[in-house]
Formats: sequence, structure tokens, C-alpha cells
Amino acid sequence: MTLGQTFLGLLETRSQHGYDLKRAYDERFGGQRPLAYGQVYATLSRLLKHGLVEVEAVEAGAGPERKRYTVTDSGVTDVEQWLATPENPEPYLQSTLYTKVVLALLTGRSADGILDVQRAEHLRLMRELTRRKTAGDLSDQLICDHALFHLEADLRWLELTAARLNDLADEVRGR
Repeated sequence: MTLGQTFLGLLETRSQHGYDLKRAYDERFGGQRPLAYGQVYATLSRLLKHGLVEVEAVEAGAGPERKRYTVTDSGVTDVEQWLATPENPEPYLQSTLYTKVVLALLTGRSADGILDVQRAEHLRLMRELTRRKTAGDLSDQLICDHALFHLEADLRWLELTAARLNDLADEVRGR
């Protein structure tokens, strides 16, 4: 996710202080990884420099002055272009897991063991995501479904690789 465009989209709904923007981001998209304040203000500074946001007001507070940011017409155009641009699918054509399986076969270690440990880890994470999905709101459910579908695809790959492990071993070892 591009943080700058996400901020622009959030600012399009209403002008906000950096603190409010961080809170809105963390509530909707932060999940287990809330933003650091430094990241928020560095991103706002960059957006300001590029003319995508402007300071609508500077307000005195108990601490330092608080700036209220608003999106510019250029910022709205940037968000529109970003939303209209499809994301590149990210195929895992050379995954770390595949590398581990091949190296295990090359070095005489148990590739089955690697696949078993990975399968157990996938299943553990799937149980955790299913609990989160069950207890969550619609946003949590959709995010968890996305992750679960990817994990299910990985599990299918693990099963397929386990079924073809002897053939892969022969190929890797040049037989």
C-alpha cells in the first residue's frame, strides 16, 4: 500500500491534523502494525513539498502548533490515478521456500521435513486468522479472507510439491 496516496484519500474525506490522520490510518489499515509518528509527518512533508496537500490552518494547542492539512486538486488527481491503476499481481516465481526445498535435496537433508514444518506453520497462522475473522468486523473479515486464500494456495503448493518430491530430487540431482 502506498502511504502517500492513502493519506491523500483520507484527507479527501476531510481536512485533518497529522495525529488524526495517523489514528484514521491505524484504525482502517494499521492492523498489527500502527504507523510511527515520524512516518506520518515525513509523508505529510513530502506531500506538501509536491503540492499534493496544503496547510489549511495552524492552530495553537497545549504543545506545539498543530497544522491542519487538506488535499489539493493535484492530490485528488493523484489519488484518482492511483485508484485506477491495477496492482501488479505478485507471483512467487522464486520463493524462499522453494529454495529451501531444492537445497535440502541437493545436500541430502529432509525436504519432507521442511514441507511438514511449513505446513504446520501455515495451519497455525490460518487458525489465528480464522479466530480474528470470527471476532472481527467486516473489514477484518475481508482482510483475513484475503490472507487465508493466499495461505490456502500455499498449502496446495506444499501438497503438490510433496507429491512430486521424488521427481524433483531426481531432477535436482541430475538423474
